[in-house]
Amino acid sequence: MKALKDRIIADGVAIGTEIVKVDSFLNHQIDVALLDEIGQEFAKRFQGIEVSKILTVEASGIAIACTTAKYFGNIPVLFAKKASPNTMTEGFYSAKVKSFTKGTVSDVRVSKKFLVPGDRVLILDDFLAHGEAAFGMAELVRQANAELVGIGAVIEKQFQGGGKRLREKGFLVESLAVIESIQDGKINFLI
Repeated sequence: MKALKDRIIADGVAIGTEIVKVDSFLNHQIDVALLDEIGQEFAKRFQGIEVSKILTVEASGIAIACTTAKYFGNIPVLFAKKASPNTMTEGFYSAKVKSFTKGTVSDVRVSKKFLVPGDRVLILDDFLAHGEAAFGMAELVRQANAELVGIGAVIEKQFQGGGKRLREKGFLVESLAVIESIQDGKINFLI
């Protein structure tokens, strides 16, 4: 997605050789016009696939999922919670997810009443690095006896291997911008 790559080049910040900071337009402050283009692009990439729900992890994937949902006919967006709130009193599915950027492990949870057998689930997130969040969300879908129909990432850091691992497991993965490497402060995209 050219507009996204251009924005990463213009406003993204490379930190070392593994981190790309895009907080000025994607996951702290949000460029709503670009977000709308991202939603349209995900709908185009997964065109022809029946999707009944979009699943993400709180918090940075929520805006992406909500914007994309309108291009799938305003389907529900479900986000896995990283902490068990007092209001989650009924049963839930749970999976462990390691955060690459925070270096923490969270038990992500979704209520059993919102993720049910027969759901056709599209997983969306802002980044795909090692694939931990995607594998965790896929596990939630499996526990619910729902069907995982695809995984979308706004930015995939190919050099960290998560996308490759997911594809080797047979998942359909679509990434809007794929970063091949980060060297000397320069972000290099896969063409």
